[in-house]
Amino acid sequence: MTQPDFQTLVPRRQFIAQGAAATLGGLLLSHGLLDEAQAATPATAPAAGSLQWHNWSGVQRATPAALPTPANEAELQALMASAQGEVRAFGSGHSFTALVPTSGTIVSLDKLSGLISVDKQAMTATIHGGTRLGVLSRALDAQGLALRNLPDVDVQTIAGAISTGTHGTGIDLPALHADIVGMRIVTPGGKVIELHEDQNRAMLAAARVSLGSFGVISQVTMRVLPAYNLHRKVWLRPIEQLLQQAPQLAQQHRNFEMYYLPFTGYGAAISHDLYTGTDLMLPKPSDDAVMDDLRKLRDWLGRFPQLRQWAAQKFIDPNMTDEARHRAYRLLSSVRPIKFNESEWHVPREQGIACLRQIIAAIEKHNEAFFPIEFRFIKSDYAWLSPFHGRDSCSIAVHAAADEPWDYLVKDCAPIYRAHSGRPHWGKLHEMGFKELSAMYPRWADFQTMRKQFDPQGHMLNAHLRKLFVQA
Repeated sequence: MTQPDFQTLVPRRQFIAQGAAATLGGLLLSHGLLDEAQAATPATAPAAGSLQWHNWSGVQRATPAALPTPANEAELQALMASAQGEVRAFGSGHSFTALVPTSGTIVSLDKLSGLISVDKQAMTATIHGGTRLGVLSRALDAQGLALRNLPDVDVQTIAGAISTGTHGTGIDLPALHADIVGMRIVTPGGKVIELHEDQNRAMLAAARVSLGSFGVISQVTMRVLPAYNLHRKVWLRPIEQLLQQAPQLAQQHRNFEMYYLPFTGYGAAISHDLYTGTDLMLPKPSDDAVMDDLRKLRDWLGRFPQLRQWAAQKFIDPNMTDEARHRAYRLLSSVRPIKFNESEWHVPREQGIACLRQIIAAIEKHNEAFFPIEFRFIKSDYAWLSPFHGRDSCSIAVHAAADEPWDYLVKDCAPIYRAHSGRPHWGKLHEMGFKELSAMYPRWADFQTMRKQFDPQGHMLNAHLRKLFVQA
């Protein structure tokens, strides 16, 4: 086994004393390494001629009959009118659940991208459905505008992000779909249905989080804000201290989140607040080698968890901090190419800390764990299948390296989440089906009725969605 280059790492990370666990603090300070991963368009055509598709992590795969990439809404209409059998759409392939795989048609939204228009009087923007959040953020910034919040990576398309309930963090900030005021959907058969919250409130409440089951979203119109800067701060504390302080910290800061690094006893707190000064400074670039070295430390001491924690606590400097000040979209989202699989649930806010304690205990029964456990705050909304429907929530996410087993993330953690009235993230690994999910959502039956109006023949359902939406 190759020894990690700590002598090289330490000079780049000035926050922790030199030693075998220096990489741990470096990891926590590098916000990019604490975030989700960068996605990539996962479509290829192998030499044999058969089409293949896989998501970003590789956990979901398919061999579709067709992989079209319509260039505009008219081409999408023609495609939907002529497609036979199942039809699924994908944007960045960032979901870990089997939302996309089908042997029928998989539609790429790559060419349906870009900012269409802005209305600065109404403070809204109209956007092609395949526009990735990073592209959208830069286009809005050029107009002096910004999204209210962002998730911690920005490679997802706007259509995919809202369809799965993608969110950032902030006690007064809802998920992205809550800002949608209008939408155009191309349904099976090629019909375009346009929705607006003033005329189609119920339909839009159903369509905001639909898992792509109504049709393909070609355009959205959403609320925007004047462009703004944020001040970000990252600091380390013993996890017990952060567990006690987290609710208060969430109240104090515009955006607050925290991460627990298994087998260290330490967590990282990250806050963002509005900044009106002119002294701008981007965060330090992430160091991909840090996660590799963290895995090596796990490999060396994984059979000795107490020694592993001793090593971490001996060398971590709990007084270190890291700060940055810049445009909001430059700080809220970041890039991390290290691949993993993830399971995430959302529990009522008042149960968040208690649930997190139990999740930490469950994860630390597995010596192979080394990815941070993520904890965030989300405001309620009223989209029918929003995981935050009718209740302020906390999200708890657990991860495993893409080349390592991940089933324990689901099997060990799901009973804990369910005991705390949790709802699974639609794009993250879970094993829930119709029976369990129908009991979690007050408007479940209404959603199913609405879905059948958009797609009466069920062309937008694959095996995974039939498990979710069709009663056995």
